[in-house]
Amino acid sequence: MRSDRSMGSCVAIWSLPLPSISRGSSGTASTDDTTCGSPKWIGRGLSCVCIKGRGTYEPICINLTPLQEERLKMLKSRLIVCFDPSRHDHQESLRALWSATYPDEELQGLISEQWKEMGWQGKDPSTDFRGAGFISLENLIFFARKFSWLLKKQGGKRAMWEYPFAIAGVNITFMIMQMLDLDSTKPRAFVRNVLIQLLSEDEKAFDLLYCVAFMIMDKQWLEKNASYMEFNEVLRSTRAQLEREILQHDVMRIQDMPSYSLLS
Repeated sequence: MRSDRSMGSCVAIWSLPLPSISRGSSGTASTDDTTCGSPKWIGRGLSCVCIKGRGTYEPICINLTPLQEERLKMLKSRLIVCFDPSRHDHQESLRALWSATYPDEELQGLISEQWKEMGWQGKDPSTDFRGAGFISLENLIFFARKFSWLLKKQGGKRAMWEYPFAIAGVNITFMIMQMLDLDSTKPRAFVRNVLIQLLSEDEKAFDLLYCVAFMIMDKQWLEKNASYMEFNEVLRSTRAQLEREILQHDVMRIQDMPSYSLLS
């Protein structure tokens, strides 16, 4: 992240905790430096979703449509891809993220001190993807191409202490993956079924939901005048607001969420 001296903002610290999503045999979360997800939970299928009617929630389970099945399958296939720094396409994706963020500045290398400007913990961003995998890089690229002004922190009144953009983005991806709760054969929360319904209706819904979550988080950060030490609290508050909005009776698509207007 860049520091804009004229605004008196942006003092950034880079070491936000990023949990792993691998799970042990007991079903509890465990730390695993070699994985970005667990095929054990990703591989489980979903045979039904709960239908949400306007003004009420109907606890009715029906089979997913072929289109919904296909889109959910595509999403799950994205979720299990770990970031691999040796893959050419993954290297090119990192370069694409840099180009989208700083189009007028040449990247010196995939391992460079420049990456710290974007909010990675060190000069090698590939070490920060454990937990959320390659989809977190895809999310960052999608967001950067549409809302590059937020990366540069040049719009509006900023907080005295800023969050590291890139690591914040990876944490948001992980948060949404937790909300999906795909390791559960029986949904533990109604929001999970509704969210899967929304995601299965639009092939870009996961990416759009990510953008909405990022804008909510940034807005709450500014409203709270939050410090680095409050990042996890802001992230929890962001998740709570996402869940509230998803469960509103007139939200049938991601675009119907009240906070979707923050993207305009």
